[in-house]
Amino acid sequence: MPTVELRFSAQPEHVRTARLVAAAVARRAGVDEAVLDEVRLAVGEACSRAVGLHRSHGITAPVTVSLIEGEKAFSIEVGDAVPGPGSDTTLPGRPSGQQTEPDSEDEMGLAVISGLVDDVEVRSATDGGVIRMSWPTTPAVAVP
Repeated sequence: MPTVELRFSAQPEHVRTARLVAAAVARRAGVDEAVLDEVRLAVGEACSRAVGLHRSHGITAPVTVSLIEGEKAFSIEVGDAVPGPGSDTTLPGRPSGQQTEPDSEDEMGLAVISGLVDDVEVRSATDGGVIRMSWPTTPAVAVP
């Protein structure tokens, strides 16, 4: 179950808010301070990618961001509602059965995320895609 879940309309101005919330929750979860910039950048790239996909495919569903605090790791899942390749779902403005091909901007965003995050997974399904990113956490030290 997510510690925090964000849902926002596919507008570029909301990406900044998602970055700020992700960094704040990551800090509270125990992600190393030196890695917080990478968290911000990776979340920004993933959210910008999802916003771009929604806008280019005419999808009005919100972009979702789940921030998950685990025992040894902090994970972020950024979800879009764009049906993956092989889906029979018809997108607005596209003929039935037409495949959605990744463009160079999409591939560049994924390359940036892969460069920033050691533990990243990209999934695509008929109901949309998810980019899952994880960072190790350090246990909180009790102050006497």
